[in-house]
Amino acid sequence: MVPTNFYITLSAILFATGAMGVLVRRNPLIIFMSVELMLNAANLAFVAFASQHGSLDGQIFVFFVMTVAAAEVAVGLALIVQIFKSKHSINVDEVNSLKG
Repeated sequence: MVPTNFYITLSAILFATGAMGVLVRRNPLIIFMSVELMLNAANLAFVAFASQHGSLDGQIFVFFVMTVAAAEVAVGLALIVQIFKSKHSINVDEVNSLKG
């Protein structure tokens, strides 16, 4: 059996990678993928702690987090498509307002 601290270390590495992607990259698609990576890192920590304590609470919470993440991706991609249609660019530095 793998110790819980290995899972938590992997979760921290994944979360740090996602945070760096959000802070460094300027492409909204990469930013959304980095946010998803951070959410999956948190899910890994939830499952690891739930497994350690022998309960299903972590898995149930992960299910709800994945549902919210799927909705976030759908809304985010719709926003990116609309911004690209109106501004002809999806660079975060060039698109600084959502005014019509």
